[in-house]
Amino acid sequence: MLVFLGATLMVVLAEMGDKTQLLAMAFATRFPARDVLLGVFIATMLNHALAVALGTYMGTSFNFQVIQIIASASFIIFGLWTINGDRLRGEEKRKTVLGPVVTVAIGFFFAEMGDKTQLATIALAAKYNAPVATLLGTTTGMLIADAIGIYIGILAGKKIPEKLVKWISALIFIAFGFIGLYTSVPKEFITLPYMAGLVIVTGLAIWMIKRVDNPYN
Repeated sequence: MLVFLGATLMVVLAEMGDKTQLLAMAFATRFPARDVLLGVFIATMLNHALAVALGTYMGTSFNFQVIQIIASASFIIFGLWTINGDRLRGEEKRKTVLGPVVTVAIGFFFAEMGDKTQLATIALAAKYNAPVATLLGTTTGMLIADAIGIYIGILAGKKIPEKLVKWISALIFIAFGFIGLYTSVPKEFITLPYMAGLVIVTGLAIWMIKRVDNPYN
């Protein structure tokens, strides 16, 4: 249950302001919300099943402590990725020859390939070695996040405060990454210089992302 809840929370955070949440909002302007969510569910189950299979293989085939460290460090990277944000690349314009559910499922499946939510699913599966709970949790998280996007962005006629949501989600991701590293890195490396160095590097990365995003600020 803890793995399921953790996976759900991680994906909800990862999806806030993410490309696939924007894609759900775009599809909801063309198709009924129920069809969009069904397409999201089908695509997520297929996509994340592949991710969970890969993550479980990594978690059982490689040194467990190394996997824990890599997975924890990846959460920091996902946090930085969240700050940077995503853009749609035409997935929402797919033809509707096969019907809305299949159209949405195809669009989401390919949009998720290599996306940070899929990579986060691999990391979670490798870290906890609980494939069913991870798959159900990440799928549930995707449905919650996209349902929020559809409701707030389309049905309620309002806009998500994208920048604020991205920053909150990113900082929570980074915090989970720091906590994970603290519990998995060998104790001889848990020293003030190493911890300060990690914080400084992360802060510099955030500053650089902000500078690229707003070069005149």
